[in-house]
Amino acid sequence: MSVVAIRLSYGPSAAPNAVRRDNGPVTEIGAGTLILAGAPIGRADDASGRLRAALAEAEIIAAEDTRRLRRLAADLGVEPRGRIVSYYDQNERARAAELLDDLRAGRDVLVITDAGLPGVSDPGYRLVTGAVAAGVPVTVLPGPSAVTTALVVSGLPSDRFCFEGFLPRKGGERDRRLAALAAEPRTMVFFEAPHRLADALTAMAAALGADRPAAVCRELTKTYEEVRRGPLDKLAGWAAGGVKGEITIVVGGAPEPEGLSAPADLAAAVKAREAAGTPRKQAIVEVAKENRLPKRVVYDAVLSAKG
Repeated sequence: MSVVAIRLSYGPSAAPNAVRRDNGPVTEIGAGTLILAGAPIGRADDASGRLRAALAEAEIIAAEDTRRLRRLAADLGVEPRGRIVSYYDQNERARAAELLDDLRAGRDVLVITDAGLPGVSDPGYRLVTGAVAAGVPVTVLPGPSAVTTALVVSGLPSDRFCFEGFLPRKGGERDRRLAALAAEPRTMVFFEAPHRLADALTAMAAALGADRPAAVCRELTKTYEEVRRGPLDKLAGWAAGGVKGEITIVVGGAPEPEGLSAPADLAAAVKAREAAGTPRKQAIVEVAKENRLPKRVVYDAVLSAKG
């Protein structure tokens, strides 16, 4: 049996009723537990038995949409006994402070969003960081995730991936974000609103390559689930006709460059074009395109060589 040493800790970083585990955070004695609950992303019967029990027993339930929470509880045959409060983007800051007070007072708080896990493109992160800083216990009731569900059904490599959430709404900001991802070798997962899907796919095709493989996953786990696979330009053309429902996009990572990759070689290639009369800016564009690299990579190589 392992033994964990606990010592009392008093001072500006710990309340008098707190203890600190060696090499660990301060833990409030008598504090409640923050429970992050994974909600079904489509079908109510994907909910776990643990979620059913937690909804019935929680003292406080912080829901992204209280009406949807009550509908889910009804579908699960559960009658919540605890206090139900709203917890969404617009009131997250103020509500997180209130919920943290409840946790410090010893009341358990269950946080649930409309679908998936709290904190993943949904409210929750602010409360979790506050709870961790305050030494309040935090636990998770695992549940379905649109991110991993879309990833495994996409047919794209799933051994390494990154989640990018929603792209910026403004075109310029979106284009800059995508440009920064042009050389990302891992499979990428995005969320997108259906009315912005066509524009997002068109921007992806321009920044990542028209032939980059991708999958658009619509209404995952629901009755009208649909997965469209193909190159980005073809998917953009399909989406132009209008799409409805919850959307998750999975995009293949950048292929291994077949041409030059070492900074010194890239700089030398630009220099050779300059010597032949090509302006530096155009030379950088040509070398980047020829070696299937972002212009920034070649530009940085030229600056490094110059330095």
